[in-house]
Formats: sequence, C-alpha cells, structure tokens
Amino acid sequence: MLSVEEQSAKVLSAARPLEAEAVPIAQAAGRTLAADVHARVDVPLFDNSAMDGYAVIFTDVEGATAEHPMELHVIADLPAGSTAEPELRAGFAARIMTGAPVPRTATAVVPFEHTRDGLQAWDAPAIVTRAPARAGANIRRHGEELHAGAVVAPAGTVLGALQLTGIAAAGIDTVQVRRRPRAAVISTGTELAAPGADLARGQIPESNSVLLASMCAEAGAEVISVDTVADEDAAFTALLQRALRAGRADVVVTSGGVSAGAHEVVKNVLRDRIEFVAVAMQPGRPQAFGRIDDALVFGLPGNPASVAASFEAFVRPALLALQGREAVRRPTLRVAVTTGWRSPAGRQQYVPVTLDRSDPVAWTARPAAADGSSGAHLAAGLARADAYAVVPAEVSAVAAGDLIDVMLLS
Repeated sequence: MLSVEEQSAKVLSAARPLEAEAVPIAQAAGRTLAADVHARVDVPLFDNSAMDGYAVIFTDVEGATAEHPMELHVIADLPAGSTAEPELRAGFAARIMTGAPVPRTATAVVPFEHTRDGLQAWDAPAIVTRAPARAGANIRRHGEELHAGAVVAPAGTVLGALQLTGIAAAGIDTVQVRRRPRAAVISTGTELAAPGADLARGQIPESNSVLLASMCAEAGAEVISVDTVADEDAAFTALLQRALRAGRADVVVTSGGVSAGAHEVVKNVLRDRIEFVAVAMQPGRPQAFGRIDDALVFGLPGNPASVAASFEAFVRPALLALQGREAVRRPTLRVAVTTGWRSPAGRQQYVPVTLDRSDPVAWTARPAAADGSSGAHLAAGLARADAYAVVPAEVSAVAAGDLIDVMLLS
C-alpha cells in the first residue's frame, strides 16, 4: 500500500495553479491572490486627527493643567472631509474631528476630554486643562502606515473581510486572483435513492453527492454539476464525458465503484486511464487518481465516512493548490482524548471527533459516533464532527488521556 504522504505527493504534483483573472474587490471574497497587491496611495493620505478635539500649536498648551488652564481662540471648524486649511498663530486653535486633515501649522491635537467644557459651539474659546504628552500627539502622519507602491497583501493571500478592507484603504478596486476550479461531482451506486424518497429493499439514501458538492464549494470550487448514477458503465461514461467536454471541469470527483467488487463502475470505465491504488489509511483504503485531458480525476470509495476522509486527505489540498494557496492543509492541534479506541495496524486512521472547547487551555476530543467507533460505514456521526483525530500508522490503540493530533474542520 502507498502511504497517505506518497499518494498526496502525487496529487499535489499534478495540481498546478490555474490562470489569473481580474475581479472587483466587491466580488473577491474567498478568492486567492495571484499577484502581490501594491498600494496605489499613501496610507494615511494626509496628516489627520486621531481624536475629536482641537488642533493647536503645542507650545501654546505645554504645561496646561486643571489648576492652570490655557485659553485659545478658535478660528475654524474642521469636520472629516474638510478641505479648509486655516493658519494657526500663537493663541489660536481649530476645532477638529477624527480623520479631518490637520492644519500644516498645528503641532498637536488636544482631545475634548482634556478641555474644560468639552464639545461646544465651534467658535467658543477652547480652555485646555491637560497638555498633550508631546509635540505631534494625536496626529496620524501622512504615509506612516505605508507608502504608495508598498505591498499590501502578497500573492497566495486568501481574501477575507480584513484583507479586502486593507486593499480598499490603499486605493485598490480590482485584484488579480486565481480562477476558481470548476468541479464536477458524480456519485455512483445502484442502491442509491434520493434523500427523503420511499426506500425499497436494498436502497439507501444518497448522501455522497451532497457531501462532495458541499466540500468542494467550501474549498473555493465552482461546482458545475452534481449527478448520481447507477452502476452502469454507459451511464457513468456519459456523465464523465459531459463533465470533461470542452474543458468544463478542472476536477472530477467520483464516489463508489473503485474497489475489488464485481460491479465497480468507475474502475471498469477508467482502469486504463487513471491509477487505482491502495492507500494505508482507514477509512479510505481504495483510491483512484489521474489526469484526463486537462482535468484531475479522483475516484473515492463509496462509504460516506471514507469519502469525507479521502476528500480531506487528497481532494481539498488539490483544490486549494489549484487556487495558488500556500497552505493546503487544515490546521492541527494536539489534544487529549476522553475515550479510547482501536486503530488498524499499519494504516493512518482518520476518526471524526467532537471537540470540547469549554476549557480554552485544555481542549479534549471524543469520537463523534454515538458508540465511539470509527468504521468506514458510519455516516450519521459526521453531523457531530468538528475535527478529525489523525492516528499514525504505527499506533494500534488509543487510550483515554492520550494526546492525539486533531485536524480542525471548524
């Protein structure tokens, strides 16, 4: 059997970043930068006030106290967005609001809280009862955060709200991002019936297409088709050809039909086009992967727990690599488990677990399945999972209290 690391290396070597496209920042959330973003303007654009208060000449108010206040004549009112440029002379001040341009002749800003009467009519005298700590106090200087041309966000950055805000503040309205990979999902199995349908003997509710479509979308892919097909070679071939036609799909993910049974439709159709291997993992031992035309094709096992673990191990990292992500693995933590279980010797085990985060310095984990087991057939327990416990291949048993690496899903 191949190790998880060996299979993953083959997958990632084939997953090269897709081409870049320009998108407005209003449409860029969740996308990955294909190139560094450089500031178009200085940040801040001009010297501006960090406080609501009075722009002053520092030497006029130096030493002011409640017992010995300094009175200044107010000559202007400067709200945010003001274009006025009053000239301050000794004994003069300008009422100013946060973000407003500071007059060139002002050398400090006194907050309203450090005056006798606080906010009042703009042309009333300013009586300063506490001097600023130093010249330049409460003034944000032009370009002190960054200058035009500086890198705001490097290539590979995933664009969330904070990143987009920083880019917008630097005067940028359009960014170069990697194209979202187009993913087609095909779930195979004659036994599958639509969720909610009346079930005949031998039928089960179909869940893999829901699982895979959701996981692809969460990984940033554009899901272009979701299909369920019986174990019929011709029907599966038609769906695969439709997904690949004219390069529509960058990734095709199938579930079921890759093992050693007599009705393995994916293996029957693709055995000469992609590679079918055994991977030392549980669940998820049978795997298939290869490139057909320009698309990466994944053949995952059929049990939902196997599908979910296989997706996390191989498909999700590939989808992120196609988007140019630098980090393609989930974050991991080492936590104690509250319940023990057996682990198959020689196979890396992925156990869906529920985390107890009530103690912020000592999280714990327990199997998400109601009976504490970790079999490939388990599906309902996935609804309770927010992480995977990843048990190394050389470990055959996990005991309560053991520290285990967990891969965070949320």
